[in-house]
Amino acid sequence: MPIKNKYNSGMEDLDEAFKDYKLHLTILLCVIISEYIGVIALEIAGVNIVLMPLLYALVLAIAFYITKPFKWIDKKQSSESSAIMMLLVGPLLVKLAIASGQNLPIIFDVGAAILLEQLGNFGTILIGLPIALLLGFKRESIGMTSSICREPQMAVVMDRYGFTSPETRGFFTVFLIGTVLGTPFISIMTSILAYLIPLHPFAYGMACGIGSASMNAAAVASLSAVYPQYAGQLEAFSGMANLIAMVTGMYVYIFAAIPITEKLYDILEPISDRITGRNYDEEEI
Repeated sequence: MPIKNKYNSGMEDLDEAFKDYKLHLTILLCVIISEYIGVIALEIAGVNIVLMPLLYALVLAIAFYITKPFKWIDKKQSSESSAIMMLLVGPLLVKLAIASGQNLPIIFDVGAAILLEQLGNFGTILIGLPIALLLGFKRESIGMTSSICREPQMAVVMDRYGFTSPETRGFFTVFLIGTVLGTPFISIMTSILAYLIPLHPFAYGMACGIGSASMNAAAVASLSAVYPQYAGQLEAFSGMANLIAMVTGMYVYIFAAIPITEKLYDILEPISDRITGRNYDEEEI
């Protein structure tokens, strides 16, 4: 009789996911509806907010899951989706890997100064990690705060910690929140900062390239509404900055961000437990 281990269980879930045609049809329907709606740009009190199809697809999928009449989408399909997630994001990760290799000469041409663009990401560690620990998160806080939790960092987290690890769960928590709130937030922030801080429009264009395609598009759309005469140049600057951020960000994440986050976690975790009076094992989370 074969032993049922974690690997065999995962393969069974994966096999069931491939055969669950109702799940695939539901996701296909969400994608078709989202693409049909397309990108929506809203102007509220002079602030431009861009809504992307990825947001609609996520909201529709959640609606199918929590709405009772749709009985064919429940916890079983949720478990199957987790099993097939790695295969679904595979093409995206391959694309990012190819882009990284193809654009290595750009990094060397620009020089070490381009790494300064990544310094902003360390704010998620220095500010976010202490707050996450005080809120009660444990190892999940490493995945949540070691980056902005977008596609370039996804492969690193899953490869380093495993798909079912607390760190990966924390990563995907922020990834989903960023999908829902990230694009409207960066649209509003870009418009407000462009009016309040007198920097050159091209500087703001480069700042839009944080390594997220959806957030980059939302930020540039808002910025172009503020500076319509520079719309083409802003797209060029933000596109190059976003590409460089995605390429260099992966290496900064591997060699700097994760080690710093883990070291800081080891230092702050006992302190946060003493402050909050908690004393429990990570396995209880």
